[in-house]
Amino acid sequence: MADDPELPAKEFGKEIKCAREAAGWSQQGLAAKLLCGQPYVSKVETGQQLASPQFAEQCDRVFGTPGTYARMRQRAADAGNPVWFIPYLELEREALRICDYSNAFVMGILQTPEYAEAVYRSARPQDSAVAIKKAVEDRMRRRDVLDGPNPPQLWVILHESVLWSGVGGRGAMREQLRHLLAASELPPVTLQVLPFSAEAPSRGVPFIVLTRQDGTDVLYEETYQRGQVDDAAEAVAEARGAYERLRADALAPTDSLTLIRYAMEAHTHEHHPRLPPRRVAEVQLQPGKRRQLRRMGPRIRALRRRPRPGQ
Repeated sequence: MADDPELPAKEFGKEIKCAREAAGWSQQGLAAKLLCGQPYVSKVETGQQLASPQFAEQCDRVFGTPGTYARMRQRAADAGNPVWFIPYLELEREALRICDYSNAFVMGILQTPEYAEAVYRSARPQDSAVAIKKAVEDRMRRRDVLDGPNPPQLWVILHESVLWSGVGGRGAMREQLRHLLAASELPPVTLQVLPFSAEAPSRGVPFIVLTRQDGTDVLYEETYQRGQVDDAAEAVAEARGAYERLRADALAPTDSLTLIRYAMEAHTHEHHPRLPPRRVAEVQLQPGKRRQLRRMGPRIRALRRRPRPGQ
């Protein structure tokens, strides 16, 4: 079937099997040349698992096909995504810098499997469990860009509402925030939170500004039905300016991580005081210093009970 979500992996696996048999090698023999295990080769050939980028590169080396299997593997990885999203994925893999602003969900490259599954199930309720699983696996493979020899600088600004949402339930949110804290320790990753106190953000919709290897910027943003890449100078300049204002209004990275930890605790403990909008003043953001935020709503003076006679 053309819409079989496993088809791209199977097609790639068949090509590897044909090349192996043409060379007269067993699965064990190919595994030895690729420096991996025979079970892994078997899973790739049968399409049970899409090969890793490293596996494809090693295949190009042993079969003498520079770049052929690497490109074939990448096309297989992209096949599960909408056609309009593939240009962005290509930019993401080659970017020098990625600046993301998210006001509803954690950006895909930093999502956990449980969080991503919840997002897909909500957006695609008609999809089968197999299709959802494939979509989640495709999203998880986007992390490869951070594991390569020259990862892009990734700067992510999250609106505070993202931290308090219930995507996937309490457990999924807790692990998602824990994953964000772990990702922040990677050298190329910087996280900031735009707090409720910042009021109206400079842009009301999520967007990404990517810097290509030649130093030029491009804008990526999504509408209800699809996303688009825009390299028009005026649009890119406006987006870059908006991002700089968001960065200025956001909490400092260290303070942002403190708020993420607090939110994680709130999702961990049922009776942990969850911060309602604009009531973040009790979070210990820096040693010995509390961040004071403007209170919302009228101030109500506490009424003192007058002492009764004789008291």
